[in-house]
Amino acid sequence: MGNQREYLVSRLFSRNTIRELLENGPNLLFNNIIQDMDKECNSNLEVIQESYKWLDKSYRNEYFYKNTLLNKLLLGVHSVNTTTALTEIPVGGAKPDFILINGKAIVYEIKTELDNFERLERQINEYYKAFDHVAIVTYMRNIDAVLSKISCIDKPVGLFILQKNNRLKTIIKPSEYRKDIDREVIFKILRKKEYENIIKCNFGELPEVSQFEYYDECKRLSYEISLDKFYLDFLKELKKRVKVKEDYFKLVPKELKFLVYFMDFKIGDYQLLKQFLYGK
Repeated sequence: MGNQREYLVSRLFSRNTIRELLENGPNLLFNNIIQDMDKECNSNLEVIQESYKWLDKSYRNEYFYKNTLLNKLLLGVHSVNTTTALTEIPVGGAKPDFILINGKAIVYEIKTELDNFERLERQINEYYKAFDHVAIVTYMRNIDAVLSKISCIDKPVGLFILQKNNRLKTIIKPSEYRKDIDREVIFKILRKKEYENIIKCNFGELPEVSQFEYYDECKRLSYEISLDKFYLDFLKELKKRVKVKEDYFKLVPKELKFLVYFMDFKIGDYQLLKQFLYGK
């Protein structure tokens, strides 16, 4: 029954499943979760809450860590008006689990109870090509192994522990490190509108060249900007990527905050979510 519940609950906390539930109501997956539960629930919200409690107690997967970081850091320390979170954007050959951008940017690489460290060193080194603060988030029993990895990396990597009570404990505070910042990697992360904003901000206009030459010319111009300025402009553009409607978002249950934050909800979507969670 454990493996079945792991599969069902992991599927539940995904963007595709939530979207399907909002558009079509309870599906086979959702009904199977209800049947697999140890208690009777009186609403769809309660089903989600009980499923999340089970994650917390028995299966702290990547979603649980990501959602906890968003609740504790973005919402608990900062706010959606001053700070932006990003996830899974390609950075060289890796994809950071969680990035928080305020005055600075911090990449958080998550290693749950279900993960191994095979790619950790490579991931961290890739992140430093685009961001100057990097940290690892893991659990207490991993601490010695992670400290050993950090010593091998020999960079000011931060370390946080997600404790059993779900408090984040700081073991090492990440420090700034810009020796590996790579313009090429940064430029590839930027979308067209974003690098155009940077070029226009620094040069007052966009290049007038053929469409075939346009990308290369924009990239060439970016090399004329000092690296420190280019990096700060890069962060300003990334910070614009996610916008949520604060008045509606604060009503989203904590169990679903991470999913809703990255689902580009419109007002109608929030209304559908409310109807699904509380409707009969």
